[in-house]
Amino acid sequence: MADQIKVGRRKTAVARVILRSGNGNVVINGKEFEKAFPQKTHRDDILNPLRVTENLGKYDVLANVRGGGVTGQAQAIRLGIARSLLGLNAEYRAALKPEGYLRRDPRMVERKKYGQPKARKRFQFSKR
Repeated sequence: MADQIKVGRRKTAVARVILRSGNGNVVINGKEFEKAFPQKTHRDDILNPLRVTENLGKYDVLANVRGGGVTGQAQAIRLGIARSLLGLNAEYRAALKPEGYLRRDPRMVERKKYGQPKARKRFQFSKR
């Protein structure tokens, strides 16, 4: 079986994910899984596509992720894993799609506008 290499994105985080058959090792940016993502919620979020398709422990995950924060990076890796699983077997779509794991979350930070302190906040209005 050839490696599946896919890209996942979320906000400004970009993750390149390599999925290869193995025994469930997860390496992110050269670090072991627990060191890269200390919070259990992020680790669970990353492994959910494998759990839903009942492939937990069957594939090794190698991921390089840049940009964004911890949550954005975790969700970018999750999307990359889901896309890789779909590349391996198209039948996984039935399990991944209802959970929303194949959808790239389009929400981004709104840009700051001139004449305002932030994107939507206004300077205090003075009538006189």
